[in-house]
Amino acid sequence: MIKVKVLTPEWSREFTADRVFLPGTLGEFEVLRNHAPIISTLTAGEIKWGTEASTELERLAVKGGVVRLKDNNMDICVEV
Repeated sequence: MIKVKVLTPEWSREFTADRVFLPGTLGEFEVLRNHAPIISTLTAGEIKWGTEASTELERLAVKGGVVRLKDNNMDICVEV
């Protein structure tokens, strides 16, 4: 599982996911467990995530931000 922390100027949320889709500046990309470390900028779009047990992805619309992933710990700082 990936431990995800979403931070905005107004609130924060933590959850776990098996897969996360992010609106990268160069296009949408997917992060799975044990992904290589990455830092990327995000553009306006949707962050989507889910678990192997879920059939529907949860979604969060964002205006932009940054993401950092290391050792299955993901920090996402965004404006919503």
